[in-house]
Amino acid sequence: MGALQPWHLIILVLVVVLLFGAKRLPDAARSIGKSMKIFKAETKDMRGESGESDTSATDAETRQLTASSSASSSTAAQADDKDQQLADLQRQLNELKSQQPNGTADQAQKNVS
Repeated sequence: MGALQPWHLIILVLVVVLLFGAKRLPDAARSIGKSMKIFKAETKDMRGESGESDTSATDAETRQLTASSSASSSTAAQADDKDQQLADLQRQLNELKSQQPNGTADQAQKNVS
């Protein structure tokens, strides 16, 4: 009765998917895997069991994580740039609509809809 049944695992997986969503789970698993790899390398290094190759692997992982975080910040900056461009284009469109005579403005509204 104290053992974990297969249906317990199924219910647990369903609850996790409902809470976090299917899109975020692969990214979260990747992040946890990288963190575990770094943690394992650091604990080996602290014990003195690692050689020069483990230290360089840890440095490479750290650089990769730093690069990925800077890439995510650059992605956010690109999204902000796109939002700014969209706002500028919308403003230009509104200016053009206001410059058109009434008949063509109504026709443009129909085309947009």
